[in-house]
Amino acid sequence: MSEPAATPPRGVRLYDTTLRDGLGMEGLSLSVEDKLAIARRLDEIGVDYVEGGYPGSNPKDAEFFARMREAPLRRARLAAFGSTRRPGGDAAGDPALRAVLDAGTPVVTLVGKSSARQVREVLETSEEENLAMIADSVRHLAERGREVVFDAEHFFDGFAEDPRYALATLRAAAGAGAATVALCDTNGGSLPDAVERGVREAARALGGAAIGIHVHNDADLAVANTLLAVRAGATQVQACLNGWGERCGNANIISVIANLQLKLGVEVVSAEQLARLTETAHFASELANLAPNPQQPYVGASAFAHKAGLHAAAIAKAAGSYAHVDPAAVGNAERVLVSELSGRRNVVALLAEQGAGIALSDAEAGALAADVKDREARGFQYESAEASFELLARRSLAGYAPPFGLEDFLIVERRRPGAAGGNGDGGMQAEAMVKVRVGEALSQTAADGNGPVSALDAAVRAALAGSFPGLDRVRLTDYKVRIINPDGGADAAVRVLIESSDGVRLWRTVGASTDIVEASWLALQDAYEYWIMRWSEDAAETGSAAS
Repeated sequence: MSEPAATPPRGVRLYDTTLRDGLGMEGLSLSVEDKLAIARRLDEIGVDYVEGGYPGSNPKDAEFFARMREAPLRRARLAAFGSTRRPGGDAAGDPALRAVLDAGTPVVTLVGKSSARQVREVLETSEEENLAMIADSVRHLAERGREVVFDAEHFFDGFAEDPRYALATLRAAAGAGAATVALCDTNGGSLPDAVERGVREAARALGGAAIGIHVHNDADLAVANTLLAVRAGATQVQACLNGWGERCGNANIISVIANLQLKLGVEVVSAEQLARLTETAHFASELANLAPNPQQPYVGASAFAHKAGLHAAAIAKAAGSYAHVDPAAVGNAERVLVSELSGRRNVVALLAEQGAGIALSDAEAGALAADVKDREARGFQYESAEASFELLARRSLAGYAPPFGLEDFLIVERRRPGAAGGNGDGGMQAEAMVKVRVGEALSQTAADGNGPVSALDAAVRAALAGSFPGLDRVRLTDYKVRIINPDGGADAAVRVLIESSDGVRLWRTVGASTDIVEASWLALQDAYEYWIMRWSEDAAETGSAAS
């Protein structure tokens, strides 16, 4: 295999470390297929470097790099992560360095200590030996054609304690051939002035060598510190999708890109790639089986959402009156929320935004807003349940006929006997019997489930399947239960929020009651009714074409 050339791109370079450092986040795990999909998405949105993992640490990362050799990224440079040689060892025979070379990536990122105290107390070696470890390891890789990025671990803490030695580690790496020296705020506690000062001193000490920045978010300053580092001279920014990472996470590469381009005027991606930030952030969350953070800056569902009536009135007159950037620039959109703070303008604006095609008179809009407020007092909440809100509006109009109705249901639960000994440890079993009316036809169906909601769902699906082809495509993708009045104890009311998908579209519905089964049914009923109202004809046509 030929050795890849070391040709780093110019300008401010985006270095994504989601697939290595980001996976340090508690509860986060990605399959090899997930990692491949995220790597390609990062490539598409203009990231310059994608760090794929630590090939010497586990079989999953080794497989990832093998798969990437078969189908390389189109634009981004793939990086393997490793560490400097062991104290007292030899770079040529070091297994960790051999592993990153065997990964076959054009870029290798090596982590090494820049704190004298860490060298003495953690590595348990001398400061001189650590400098030799850095230089030997970088030189070994650079001589074999790799572009080497040196991650100066604990740099800012080390610089605060012993600036002379911290800068010496950077000189050792740059002198041995590192293309970029990345300054790491490993513990994430550095304040902005310390980061800016450290970057300027590092740039002064290294002359023309490229400086990178790698910041953790333990003081909630990671993005701000990254931007200040760029203003102080850093030309490579290391960060993670959605701010993932160990403890409080890393700098959020989504926010970093948006701020660099929209606030500092540093063009790091194209306008088309910038407009894919929202899509990319949500894509990564879905792959990781994490609910997207609605309050995430720039790309969250609430990032440009307005709840107060005054705000809604203002944006109805002048879009963007309460937005710091154009939401469309990052692929998001301004939204008007429907809540207890709503007025008629909110109701009309939200229906228009959802493309509902419902024209309301002033009186009808006022009545609907009043109904929303009344229902929210009883536990409903429509801010994240756009499908239920649209149905509420349609049901308020004369002439609306629901596609089906649940006439009655009965649910029986019992504990199954254990497989051995009949000790009652075989788990719970639920059976639901339902009467469902579609037009003039009344059907009675029964189904089992692993709980009352599961059984009810299965029975209603079975009753509706013959009347609405394609309903089997609808799947419940998320189910959340919230206690509305915790002081009510066992008698407390609950709100159920359901997210559904037919594989193409996604919609959310809500139900509320003092009975969790009824609350769940109200949300399920809205989920099916919304799909039938909006898309069942499309699904039937698609099915006919396929057959």
